Amino acid sequence: MADNNKLTVDPRSGFCKSNSVFYSKRKPILLPQTDFLDVTTFISSRPHHGRTAFIDAATGRHLSFKDLWKAVDSVATCLHDMGIRKGHVILLLSPNSIFFPVVCLSVMSLGAVITTSNPLNTPREIAKQIANSKPSLAFTTPELVSKLTETNSNLPLIVIDDEITGSSTKTKAKMVTTLSKMIKKEPSGSRVREQVNQDDTATILYSSGTTGESKGVVSSHKNLIAMVQTVVERFRLNEGDHKFVCTVPMFHIYGLAVFATGILAAGSTVIVLSKFDMGEMLSTIVKYRATYLPLVPPILVALINGADQLRAWYDLSSLKFVISGGAPLSKEVIEGFSEKYPGVAILQAYGLTESAGVGASMDTLEESRRYGTAGLLSPNTEAKIMDPESGKALLVNQTGELWLRAPSVMKGYFRNAEATSSTIDSEGWLRTGDLCYIDDDGFIFVVDRLKELIKYKGYQVAPAELEALLLTHPDISDAAVIPFPDKQAGQFPMAYVVRKAGSNFIRESCHGFHSRTGGAIQKNSESRIYRRNT
Repeated sequence: MADNNKLTVDPRSGFCKSNSVFYSKRKPILLPQTDFLDVTTFISSRPHHGRTAFIDAATGRHLSFKDLWKAVDSVATCLHDMGIRKGHVILLLSPNSIFFPVVCLSVMSLGAVITTSNPLNTPREIAKQIANSKPSLAFTTPELVSKLTETNSNLPLIVIDDEITGSSTKTKAKMVTTLSKMIKKEPSGSRVREQVNQDDTATILYSSGTTGESKGVVSSHKNLIAMVQTVVERFRLNEGDHKFVCTVPMFHIYGLAVFATGILAAGSTVIVLSKFDMGEMLSTIVKYRATYLPLVPPILVALINGADQLRAWYDLSSLKFVISGGAPLSKEVIEGFSEKYPGVAILQAYGLTESAGVGASMDTLEESRRYGTAGLLSPNTEAKIMDPESGKALLVNQTGELWLRAPSVMKGYFRNAEATSSTIDSEGWLRTGDLCYIDDDGFIFVVDRLKELIKYKGYQVAPAELEALLLTHPDISDAAVIPFPDKQAGQFPMAYVVRKAGSNFIRESCHGFHSRTGGAIQKNSESRIYRRNT
């Protein structure tokens, strides 16, 4: 990071003409300077007055902060006894639950590496991730054991059960134990803890990156600590009692950054939904008097469309903020929501898996009224706007590719030096692939994407992956996948295909295509496939 005191920085825009860098206008965040510190220890050592860490929305089960940290120590002890050491990779395949953070924090406390997978992934997709990350063992739920067995990976499995219901699974899988048994074990104060450096790898989260197929984004403990500090400062969580409803998946950087790690550092309460259901989400807000509702744009649109009925059925007076991420909101959506829910402020954010989920945000009601922007640069973050053609750094109000540099920016892509070097330069600048401009007041506006990703309900869908799968169809000789705009989903993947000679293939939905692609487009079941007559 450059020393702003030695540079002439425009206080209004944050732009420095001498080096063409935009500097964050937000107050810098102090980060721990000690070399040896893991993110779990950092979070658990922060002082706060919170009592309840997690609540299961479906069962009402609570995990106090005391119980949480005891569970983390117990699970870490068991993993250590199993031979898990610093640098070992652990796979976590699970929907949201109050146990998800327990697993993540336990693994990272050992200096081991957590890699998460979408529960909707097919066995083929999971097998690909396993082949790349080479985990030593996997945590999963009884319902998802079969997906792991279908990968033929022979991974030792730890089943995330619920000791209250005593759920279990009958399987030929190599099941080692259950999470509930691990949590009951007394933590060992005698084991020798390996020193974890802030630069050591903490997570490998899979993302499509700027283009192409899914890649493992490697984040260090330092990256996550910077992200945790940003989350705490952004929401001013040290001020008062806050309750968040967890509607977004914890396997995603959005959910991991906010719910599995960040919010815990300030003692706030997370109420966990195992899967999204509009009625359950709203009932949870009412029951627990939730104050924050992080979500993605399609949920926000649904709240607007059903506002009259929903406000009649549910008392949402406790809700103060909704936090939208994953895709930008239009002026019409923001105004529509403000009209229907006048007491609730919308806070937007911009980030990537590669930046540990932070990059820019709107943190106040006043900022949220500046329509169309992704907000101001996050603390300790620098930006450049680069001309994609000439590589020249651009000025205020000029559109080009957004480059970011921050303590939270990833180490690189796992076992992919070529992709890393094409995404992060020698000075630590992350090429986001997004076309943006920064205005006179320092606000970032996302105009378009250089990258070919399709944004479906906040998820990134790589056209190249879908095209490759379509080409496995016996009647298709060529395919091109493009985004198709949709008000609720953001974009649908839409495919144009070339039939093979003699084929009667005309048009079919992805529902019919699942059986022949291993269900690889399961997450995008509304996708449209069209024949291309060439």
